[in-house]
Amino acid sequence: MRFIHAADIHLDSPLKGLGSYEELPADVVRGATRAAFTRLVDEALAQNVDFMVIAGDLYDGDWKDHNTGLYFARQMGRLRNGGIPVYVLHGNHDADSVMTRNLVLPDNVHVFRSSRPSTFVLDTHKVALHGHSFAQAAVTENLAAGYPDPLPGHFNIGVLHTALEGSAQHANYAPCSLSQLHARGYQYWALGHVHEFCVHPGPVPVVFPGNLQGRHIREQGARGAVLVTCNETGVASIDRLEVDVLRWHGMEIDVTGCTAMPDVHSRLRQGLEQAMEQHAADRPVVLRITLRGDCALHGELVGSSAQLRADVLAMMAALGTERLWLEKLRIATRLPRQAAVGPAGDDLTALLAEAAADPEFLQDLQRGLQPLLDKSPYELAEQVPAFGALRNAELTDLLADAIAAVQMRLEKGA
Repeated sequence: MRFIHAADIHLDSPLKGLGSYEELPADVVRGATRAAFTRLVDEALAQNVDFMVIAGDLYDGDWKDHNTGLYFARQMGRLRNGGIPVYVLHGNHDADSVMTRNLVLPDNVHVFRSSRPSTFVLDTHKVALHGHSFAQAAVTENLAAGYPDPLPGHFNIGVLHTALEGSAQHANYAPCSLSQLHARGYQYWALGHVHEFCVHPGPVPVVFPGNLQGRHIREQGARGAVLVTCNETGVASIDRLEVDVLRWHGMEIDVTGCTAMPDVHSRLRQGLEQAMEQHAADRPVVLRITLRGDCALHGELVGSSAQLRADVLAMMAALGTERLWLEKLRIATRLPRQAAVGPAGDDLTALLAEAAADPEFLQDLQRGLQPLLDKSPYELAEQVPAFGALRNAELTDLLADAIAAVQMRLEKGA
């Protein structure tokens, strides 16, 4: 017996950070989650699996129109024609309280109730699937505690949308413990909610397949579902099905010691060539490039970040590939400390250096900038490192940046 376990598909959820990227194919940016799900259905048919489990967050929330539901119905029709039933559990993003629209789905689609735990039995393979959909978006009680006892003589699968003892990056919904799941008497736990692939160790497989398609830079690496193969003794293998259509990758370039912009360009070019070699050739890779290190060019890098981004795009074009896309270029370098103070006799840089060492000045500066912080979106701290430093009252490095920028302008003026 073989089945596919997927979760956190988030159909029609947009890719974040690429909205203003004119160079990207619009259909890829808008349709990535659909394309990944189509690939999953292709795999199910090619592998001729016995059934599919979707453990929550099939949708990303209520539909803007019925097109999202119509697309899903078409894909379910393909599985119906292939004789493959599908068992769907609703999570926090597609809970009953969230979804106001619905469509009649093919009869091979079975949805777990939200009012109480429910069980579906596949007599052909002696399988029992137990699940409890979310009625509300935020479920804080332990749903697993109410799951039914295992059905004797059957392969019992628990389907659950949960943070499982709390995940730092995900809301602590339907909390439960790993030991509780192991002790339940089921042969497999099909989980959703945590977007990273994970097979927890223990006597019973407790599996997060991860989300189907990375949607932003915090969801890096391969994404997809799992193919579970069972025999008379239980689970024989759990194999990943990588169906994502593009991937996100954070790349750091060390520019320590660079004394001229061609040196920086050279290291960027090397990094792009390595990214080309390391990543799969059949899908685009979206890069967030961060420049780090102690660099005498720090002020120039900060002041010419727009030009540097254009240079990176030109390098990508020169590589003759459409596989590398640039999400963001971040400047996280710093001026070497010995160079932070300007040349002797330079009154302006000496004054800035003196201010940077004055605690009273730093406090006044923080108070003066606080109104700006209060009106700025919190997400700006991720996009502009200076805002993150301001929120954390880390002003020394910011003043060092200011000194570097002043020195650069003075040197160019000279």
